[in-house]
Amino acid sequence: MIRLQAYDLILKKRNGYELSTAEIEHLITSYTLGLITDYQMAAFCMAVYFQGMNARETADLAVAMANSGTKYDLSGVGGTVIDKHSTGGVGDTTTLVVAPLVASCGVPVAKMSGRGLGHTGGTIDKLESIPGFRCNLEQEEFIKQVNAINISIISQSETVAPADKRLYALRDVTATVDSIPLIASSIMSKKIAAGADGIVLDVKTGRGAFMQRRDQAVELAKAMVAIGKELKKPTIALITDMEQPLGYTIGNALEIREAVQTLAGEGAWDLTELCLQIGAEMLVLAGRSQTHEEAYQVLQEKLKSKAGLLKLRELIRSQVGNPDVVDDPSLLPQAHYLTEVRSERSGYIKSIDALMIGRLVMQLGAGRRTKDSAIDLSVGIELKQKAGAYVQQNQVLAVIHSNRPISAESGALLGCFQFSQSPPRFRPLVWEKITPEDV
Repeated sequence: MIRLQAYDLILKKRNGYELSTAEIEHLITSYTLGLITDYQMAAFCMAVYFQGMNARETADLAVAMANSGTKYDLSGVGGTVIDKHSTGGVGDTTTLVVAPLVASCGVPVAKMSGRGLGHTGGTIDKLESIPGFRCNLEQEEFIKQVNAINISIISQSETVAPADKRLYALRDVTATVDSIPLIASSIMSKKIAAGADGIVLDVKTGRGAFMQRRDQAVELAKAMVAIGKELKKPTIALITDMEQPLGYTIGNALEIREAVQTLAGEGAWDLTELCLQIGAEMLVLAGRSQTHEEAYQVLQEKLKSKAGLLKLRELIRSQVGNPDVVDDPSLLPQAHYLTEVRSERSGYIKSIDALMIGRLVMQLGAGRRTKDSAIDLSVGIELKQKAGAYVQQNQVLAVIHSNRPISAESGALLGCFQFSQSPPRFRPLVWEKITPEDV
């Protein structure tokens, strides 16, 4: 047998040839074991950046990275388990609303989530702002809880897809982050390792998104759905808008409060609608509903009855958190300073810069510059107006929650609001849906 050499595989991909399943498996296994150097893998990433990968190669890469560590076996969960993943945004509180809402319909939600990095928030950080909430469960506990109450949300173990972690760190310093096959396989490797039967992807586009251009978001969505299709794992993607923050709050404890309000039927229109759209796709994929329209109506009824709110309380109690935060948000971490930002003119809000607001929230201490950075769970920004609203001069646009007196941030936040004398053009919340038939 001829032994595969990293040099030969790098050369093959550099010259635009297709790698076999065995070659990709060998590359990732050898890299995980330290038999291939970082500089060789960096060369491979650059070759992929310029030459790309087809759907089969990208799926093989995702599977190889998933196989590099712990894989969750959810066969012990009764029913069809559907996972939901967002590519990250500003004020993206959807998991905290969708997961309890879908679970209240009898569909098991066994979800592994991550922490925030950069200007995008992380579900685990938000949950950890609930006093006592335990995000680290063993696989047996995880499955037992899902079977008992239909829901559990845990932090991603360090042993899940370790090859992806090493590869991502390498891509970050070699200008190969924005390669569609590498992004798609990175995301899907963790979804494969998490063990769900089907996946609904929320791929953001706009100023606050990783993929700011819509065509880039569609390309990424199609690549990930194609991986699901190759693996015969039902996968669909929604291309959703992230030009302005989703909902009214950005910040960990603030977003827990908003999730509670949304499940009580008092949430922002855009956050509520997106949760209903994503949740409906999850119900259809799980076989709970036959059509999107039927699923949407089921979820609307659950929202009206506050069944999702009861399920959130059950989730918090089961993971040792204080369920009283549902009734008393003052039990969540509170910032010491509240600073109002007022409009300097009258007019329509033309746009709100999600990226800049995400960065401001980071500066307040709510986000991480590196994965090991400490964060302040209490701080953030609370919007009082959204794009399209007409405001009067001196009307409050937003409130900054901080633990230090602020001044420059107020001016910077005001600069995130752009005004016009006529109503702005409407931007769809969901731009399009990508299904296996589209790839």
